[in-house]
Amino acid sequence: MPASFSPPRRVWVEVDLATLCANYRKIVDAVKPACVMAVLKANAYGLGVQPIAAALAKSGVERFGVAEPHEALALSPLSLPVQILGSILPDELPAMVAADVVLPVTDLRAAQWIQDEGARQNRRVKVHFKIDTGMGRLGILLPEARKTINQAVRLPNLDPEGIYSHFPMACRAGEAYTQQQIDAFLALLHDLKADDISIPLRHMANSDASCNFPQTAKVPFNLVRTGIDLHGPFDTEGGGTLPLRQVLTLKTRLISVRHLPTGMSIGYGLTHRLACETSVGTISAGYADGLPLALSNRGHVLIRGVPCPILGRISMDYTTVALDQVPDAAVGDEVICLGGEGPQAISVKDWASLKGTHPYEILCSISNRVERRYV
Repeated sequence: MPASFSPPRRVWVEVDLATLCANYRKIVDAVKPACVMAVLKANAYGLGVQPIAAALAKSGVERFGVAEPHEALALSPLSLPVQILGSILPDELPAMVAADVVLPVTDLRAAQWIQDEGARQNRRVKVHFKIDTGMGRLGILLPEARKTINQAVRLPNLDPEGIYSHFPMACRAGEAYTQQQIDAFLALLHDLKADDISIPLRHMANSDASCNFPQTAKVPFNLVRTGIDLHGPFDTEGGGTLPLRQVLTLKTRLISVRHLPTGMSIGYGLTHRLACETSVGTISAGYADGLPLALSNRGHVLIRGVPCPILGRISMDYTTVALDQVPDAAVGDEVICLGGEGPQAISVKDWASLKGTHPYEILCSISNRVERRYV
């Protein structure tokens, strides 16, 4: 069937690339002279990595961070350094070394795997030493770090370009645990300098730390990693110190308008009963599109700029809303589920608060059947 006969998608998310790039430039200005790595894991937090990466490349971003090999390979055509931030497995190394991906060293065994593959391909492989200063997830433990790095830097096919760590609590400004991590990392750098080991790139700051622990963008640190901040002001606990704007708007359409009688029950579980005759609309989006179930009987959407409360439980594909405040609403009207302008705007943080989660999960929950449109 010709593409001209394909119906438009019922649910779509608009990503404002100009706002994305403006956010990036604000981050650059805030942390300079440190450089900025754009972290685009999980398909750029679900918003579509290729258009976002291309826009950032045109705005001058110097390098990208990802979680795993397929994400790294997808960014290789942009000819900028791409770094895997987590870990690496032996059977992933041939393709990663051939593609010049920057690799993490999480222990001496990983360093030897990279050395062996680099020797086989006759390449020096750029690596960053990942130090576990208290995240408890991946990396060289602090008591072992000095010895491990001293051994690894002697491997001839390793190019030790960087050293880094990660924070579990940088969302809270002044958090003592985070400060202890910074102090421990700085002590390690001091020990390595005494061993005559100088590593060019040194980074701890993620988006939260860039806002709440500005010392992580100052000497001896010279690189920060920003991911979620590219997409908007989502620092839920620190309050946010940068004037960032949300880049996404999730939209659907009004598919039904009906007048329902007093006492009518709405949705699965009969969780809402109409107290009076009500104008009720059904929108063509549900939890399969990314609307949190926690919005049931609590959240709202915007129709013609007016907040319309959600009635009953959100379904997989549909959500029911009250239309009494929009008496002229009609089938086909555009509905804003997330986003909008002015005081009525619905933010990612609003949804995260209602769901009792964080903005990362909200972004990553926008499903694959939702069309991504770039404006």
